Amino acid sequence: MANRAGFSTQSSDSISYLSQREAAEIDEILMGPLGFSVDQLMELAGLSVAAAIAEVYRPSEYSRVLAICGPGNNGGDGLVAARHLHHFGYTPFICYPKRTAKPLYTGLVTQKCLHIADIIQLESLGVPFVPVEDLPADLSNVFDIVVDAMFGFSFSGTPRPPFDELIRRLLSLGNHDKTQKESPIIVSVDIPSGWHVEEGDTTGEGIKPDMLVSLTAPKLCAKKFCGPHHFLGGRFVPPSIVHKYKLQLPPYPGSSMCVRIGKVPKIDISALRENYISPEFREEEVEADPFDQFRKWFDDAVAAGLKEPNAMALSTSGKDGKPYTNYESRKARELSENPCASLLFYWDGLNRQVRVEGFVQKVSGEESEQYFHSRPRGSQIGALASKQIGVGQSGSLKEAWLTCCSVNHPRTIVHEQSFTETDQSAKWCAS
Repeated sequence: MANRAGFSTQSSDSISYLSQREAAEIDEILMGPLGFSVDQLMELAGLSVAAAIAEVYRPSEYSRVLAICGPGNNGGDGLVAARHLHHFGYTPFICYPKRTAKPLYTGLVTQKCLHIADIIQLESLGVPFVPVEDLPADLSNVFDIVVDAMFGFSFSGTPRPPFDELIRRLLSLGNHDKTQKESPIIVSVDIPSGWHVEEGDTTGEGIKPDMLVSLTAPKLCAKKFCGPHHFLGGRFVPPSIVHKYKLQLPPYPGSSMCVRIGKVPKIDISALRENYISPEFREEEVEADPFDQFRKWFDDAVAAGLKEPNAMALSTSGKDGKPYTNYESRKARELSENPCASLLFYWDGLNRQVRVEGFVQKVSGEESEQYFHSRPRGSQIGALASKQIGVGQSGSLKEAWLTCCSVNHPRTIVHEQSFTETDQSAKWCAS
C-alpha cells in the first residue's frame, strides 16, 4: 500500500501553478527531448492517483471504486489508476464511454502494453467495464469512490454526451452531505471535469471533488479547489523543467508517489474508527485450556508475519488492586505487594487483542541471569542505566550510569511454566 509519508504537507501559497500553455509545453518537452513516452507518463500519473486515494481512503471502508474515463490522456490515467487500485485491494469498475482506436489505449484495455513491462492489464484482472446505460441511477448505493478521469488540461469547450450527463450526476453527488458517508467520494484527476483549466468552475456546473490529484504541477484552476484533500502526483519532473519554468514544488517524502498540498483537514477524533472485518468468535470453537487457545492465537500472529508478536503491555496495581521488569521499578514494587497482573497482546494485523490475567512470580536467579545475557549488549546497558518506570533521569546522570553499571543486575520475567503451576484458574479473554 501507499506510504503514509505522503501525508507530508506544504503550504499551497508556496507552490507553482501552471497555465494551460505551460502545461502543454512541459508535456511536449517531456515527450520530446527528454525521452518520455506517453504510456510511461500515464503509468506514473495513474500510480500517483491510486497512491493518493490509498493515503486517505482505506479499502476496508471504501472498496468499491468507479473510474469514469474519457478518451484522452486523462482517461488513460484513470485506467492505470484503476489497475493499481485493484492491486491495492480495492474493487474497481470502469465506465469508458468512448473507447479510442489508438493502439496505446487499446493496449491498456485488452492486452499487455508494449511500453509497460510486466503489467497485467485490466481485462486480464477481471475488472468489469460498465456501459453508461448500465450505471445505476443512484451511484450512492453501489460505489464508495468515483474517480473523475474524463477531461484533462487540454480540454476546452462544452462537454458532449454522454460526458455532460455524467458530469451532472457527479455534480449532484458533490452537493450531498458527506458527513454520514451517504454519497461516494469524488476524486478528480488533474482537473475537475467541467472546470476551465485556469479560471476554475466559472459556470458553477463543474464537479466539486473531495480530492484533487494534480499531476506534474498544479494547474491554475487548482487555486479554486476547496475540497479537503489536494495531492500532487507525477514524480518525474526533471531539474531542467524545474529551472526553465521556475517551479516551486513540494519534495516527495521517502518513496511516496504523492505529496499533500496544504494542511491536513481537521477531523473528529471520536469518529476515527477502523471498519474491522474479522472471523466470528464462536464459543464452541474455543479451546478448553486457555493456554492452548493462546498458543493457537499466538501461532496465528506469527504466521501472519506481524512484527514482534511477543510484544505486550503489562498492567499492575498496588496493595488494593486485583512481564519482565527492573526489580527496583514501580511495577516491580507493585508486584511484590500484589502479584496479580495482566498482559495485553495487541495484534493489529489480525484485528485481535488478547488479555492474560494471573499471578507473577520471580524465576530463579540462574534463569534470570541467563535471559538477561541473551539480550543485545545495548539493551543490557540501557536496562541497568534506567529503572524503567519512574521519574526521568537527567542526561548526565544517565550517562554516568551507563559508564559504571555492571551486568550483574537482577531481572524479573513472567515465566509461562511457573505461571501455569501457580495459577490453575488462569483467565483469558479476547476482543
